[in-house]
Amino acid sequence: MAHPPFHVFGAERNGRWLVTCDHASNFVPDWINGGDLGLPPEDMRRHIAYDVGAAGLAKALADALDSPAILSDFSRLVIDPNRGADDPTLLMKLYDGSIIPANRHAGAEELQRRMDRLYTPYHNALGEIAARRSDTVILSIHSFTPQLRGRPPRPWQVGVLYSHRDERLARTTLARLNAEADLCVGDNEPYSGHLPGDAVDRHSLQHGRPNVLIELRNDLISDETGQKAWATRLAPLLEAALADSGL
Repeated sequence: MAHPPFHVFGAERNGRWLVTCDHASNFVPDWINGGDLGLPPEDMRRHIAYDVGAAGLAKALADALDSPAILSDFSRLVIDPNRGADDPTLLMKLYDGSIIPANRHAGAEELQRRMDRLYTPYHNALGEIAARRSDTVILSIHSFTPQLRGRPPRPWQVGVLYSHRDERLARTTLARLNAEADLCVGDNEPYSGHLPGDAVDRHSLQHGRPNVLIELRNDLISDETGQKAWATRLAPLLEAALADSGL
């Protein structure tokens, strides 16, 4: 049986939220270079291959919000589901100082093969779940590394990312998080949340769905204890932010 490109948790739940995790896994299917991108194991454990801790956080948040979650199950280095179909970084050949050997000579045919087997099935499933009710709210979960190679340390514990095309839920979420005295909160940090064709654009902005993307610094959610603690903390703040927004 072929390895599934995604997993859905809590499909029977009817909460408004849909928790998504585009970079949940560092898995490389065996039909790609025998399941090996040519990187050393330590690189495959880094943020370049997946969002460390994000999968556990996404599932814990879905539990706390009584809502479904969908998680990809392929490395972002195989193909990045959080990029538009015409984005040049859809299939990365160099990331944070590491060359990806199995991608160096991948052309249009190989890109299409990965899209057909991984990228498109994930997005089709996400779209179907998002459409299960008319008032779905998308909660996209990611994590970021404390420091990129050769760059200064990142001070934020949590970031809220959003597009200027729809800031409604992001603004109330930022207000709730900024009211927490012990948190350093990034406002569209450590990078901008506007990326045309990305998963939020495709499943939220293009459908008018309320949305917010949460980034957690990955050293805070590297184990189950941290993941559950942050889910327990974030879930009521997110519910309050949604109520504040009037959406």
